[in-house]
Amino acid sequence: MSKQFDVVVIGGGPGGYIAAIRAAQLGFSTACIDEWKNAKNGPAPGGTCTNVGCIPSKALLQSSEHFEHAGHAFAEHGINVKGLELNLGQMLARKDGVVKQNNEGILYLFKKNKVSFFHGRGSFVKGDAGGYEIKVAGATEETISAKHIVLATGSNARELPGAPFDEKLILSNTGALAIDAVPAKLGVIGAGVIGLEMGSVWRRLGAEVSVLEALPTFLGAVDEQIAKEAGKLFAKQGLKVSLGVKIGAITTGKNDVTVEYVDATGAAQKAVYDKLIVSIGRTPNTIGLNGEAVGLKLDERGFIAVDDDCKTNLPNVWAVGDVVRGPMLAHKAEEEGVAVAERIAGQHGHVNFNTIPWVIYTSPEIAWVGKTEQQLKADGVAYKAGTFPFLANGRARALGDTSGMVKFLADAKTDEILGVHIVGPMASELISEAVVAMEFRASAEDIARICHAHPSLSEATKEAALAVDKRSLNF
Repeated sequence: MSKQFDVVVIGGGPGGYIAAIRAAQLGFSTACIDEWKNAKNGPAPGGTCTNVGCIPSKALLQSSEHFEHAGHAFAEHGINVKGLELNLGQMLARKDGVVKQNNEGILYLFKKNKVSFFHGRGSFVKGDAGGYEIKVAGATEETISAKHIVLATGSNARELPGAPFDEKLILSNTGALAIDAVPAKLGVIGAGVIGLEMGSVWRRLGAEVSVLEALPTFLGAVDEQIAKEAGKLFAKQGLKVSLGVKIGAITTGKNDVTVEYVDATGAAQKAVYDKLIVSIGRTPNTIGLNGEAVGLKLDERGFIAVDDDCKTNLPNVWAVGDVVRGPMLAHKAEEEGVAVAERIAGQHGHVNFNTIPWVIYTSPEIAWVGKTEQQLKADGVAYKAGTFPFLANGRARALGDTSGMVKFLADAKTDEILGVHIVGPMASELISEAVVAMEFRASAEDIARICHAHPSLSEATKEAALAVDKRSLNF
């Protein structure tokens, strides 16, 4: 007889492991199934985010930024570095160590919260409103059952037609995090979050990086003014971004990749790279789930179809994270995981998509929440805008990083904050104040009246809020 649980979560990424922990906290007997393996074929929960996404990329971004600072910025601080050398092996080993710590942390949290963990791939066998039978295919095969199933199977990197990932020459995010020697010439297709972050890592370490983007605008989802400023700063760093590109044939040689493309002027081009990173989005992962056995419905794009509460078409089957509609962000998945566990318990879990922050961890960082100026214009919303440059912020000057700005958008009549956009140092941390403010439907005046520590980068947030009413004090 199969082991019985109240809740079984398939997938141990941010959405899955958080859903499992919250369900256990609410008193449900809970199991989580995850198939990620470490180098020794042991369990490595945390999904794409922990293993080949958010966590390792931030580790390499931090290490590469240290390297760039040591080579270019320390002298200004009176720190002279002689004989600077890159130990890429150690850098990658540190990254792997950070990942391992996170894997082990999740396993510890499962144990602490009495979540039963199963290492393997979970798939439907049969079921209905009375309960579902789930097969776990791992080192051994077993079957478990539960009344409620939470699907958190994540996403996979999207391949270009005719150019499959080999993770040696044509790389997804997985291969981009494990290049064993700095390429002289690195090509990146896609100027999104992954493309810019990975391009930044390898540029800092010495690669000549060229980014090819199909869209005619740079960072189209970002506020136009912020994106324009970021584009200038990246160009100054040496990151080459070509927009409006149409990719043609991609061919691999023994040690290089040739990309044929048409540029924005219509001219045919050909480029040869030592490595090529393809970052053109991600596709929902339903491979091997065997949803057809129970009639699980997918939408026209292959995502698991859910309503606003993350309910699928099947009774007591829920889905969260990258495998459903909405932004593919780890923290969005976490919020949905918590909300679903609470809904199972009869509570009123809630996720406000309008206050989910976005971050690009380049240098400078880019972060935003709420509406962009172009969205407000398109929607016909009357608004006021206020900006403040880090150039006029004392802490930024002391840090030696005065690039970028903070931008506030507020309703023209009510002064309610509609969006906050930041490009500059520590934008990922500064955006949290804006998220809290918007959740409480604060006005720009509210932020302008709050005392901020001096000297701090957060003063730029206060000054941008003051600027909405044209009364900035330090610019």
